[in-house]
Amino acid sequence: MKRRVAITGVGVVSPCGIGTEAFWNGLLSAAPEGLRRIENFDPEPYFANPKEARRTDRFAQFALAAADEALTMSGDVGGDPTRKGVWIGTGIGGLTTLEEQVLVNEHKGARRVSPFMVPMLMANAASAAISMKYGWQGPCENTCTACAAGTQSIGNAYRLIVSGLCDAMVTGSSEAVMTPTCIAGFTNMTAMSSDNMSRPFDRDRNGFVLAEGSGVLVLEEMESAQARGATILAD
Repeated sequence: MKRRVAITGVGVVSPCGIGTEAFWNGLLSAAPEGLRRIENFDPEPYFANPKEARRTDRFAQFALAAADEALTMSGDVGGDPTRKGVWIGTGIGGLTTLEEQVLVNEHKGARRVSPFMVPMLMANAASAAISMKYGWQGPCENTCTACAAGTQSIGNAYRLIVSGLCDAMVTGSSEAVMTPTCIAGFTNMTAMSSDNMSRPFDRDRNGFVLAEGSGVLVLEEMESAQARGATILAD
């Protein structure tokens, strides 16, 4: 019999708002103008100390914040940690770190490049950060497939539970690409909307609007979630 999968937690970090309630209220408000940056985001509450936060790229910081909200909403998942995994997608990964360190190398020399650059820019950094923080020792995976990364990650996490390989997964996606070079690249390939409106299903659409953020779900095997009294948000 096919295992059913429940969503028991949701977390979001977005230009519309940080947290699901603020995000929903933001969606119902007037659309922001220009590029969609997340303002006043403080990553330090999601780390053991400020030094750890500084050694983590912005896209992974967003993912940790979204995962924190999702796991808080879900409650104590419990169970075998080796059967609980993390699958976070991203289109690019730590581009902010890469761009910053290229400039450091150019203007200050190779010896000033951060030794943390490589682990900060890797596409699997967000999955790794969540897995290590919460002790989920099952699959720790990443899908790096441009705009489809989040959808594919959720689908892959779902299949791990349906197949019986895992009982719970933290899954979603995160992106932080509001850098000068990335903006220039998308602009020069004429992918950006000329009227600053994101209307993907409109016949008059003319491109997308660059933004940043993270969305994370907690998926659980249905019977396990019901047995522990979890609130089932969706099936």
